[in-house]
Amino acid sequence: MSPDHNDPAGLLPPGAAGFVDHIGIAVADLDEGIALYRDLLGLELERTEEVPRENVRVAFLKLDRSGAVGHIELLAPMSNEGAIAAFIARKGPGLHHIAVAAKNIPMMLDRCREAGLKLIDQEPRPGAGGKQVAFLHPKSGGGVLIEVCA
Repeated sequence: MSPDHNDPAGLLPPGAAGFVDHIGIAVADLDEGIALYRDLLGLELERTEEVPRENVRVAFLKLDRSGAVGHIELLAPMSNEGAIAAFIARKGPGLHHIAVAAKNIPMMLDRCREAGLKLIDQEPRPGAGGKQVAFLHPKSGGGVLIEVCA
């Protein structure tokens, strides 16, 4: 087996990709969020999309011009229903989650389960951008909701 170019020394845990994919920020209004991060702060808007299953509209903004470093994902509820609407109602807009990239989500979930972490998702499910995602409970992430995605 050839060495992984992202992990030539073989130091990453099995299934891990070794980088943050995106930072999720809940916003009440997607257009206002885009105006802040793109128009005022200068991040490049890569795309917007709707994720009807989650009742959310999202915008991905590049953290660098190449898009290689990761993204900020703005999440706006499409109605008063769903996880993002509930989050904003309870806590207000703000940091929602950190997404860590994975090469193999089931392998990473198994490792987290074996370590005693509480999982929100037992199996990967469809997320934005055609990615597969799974979430770890904030109680297992030091108060931070962690998404694992591939």
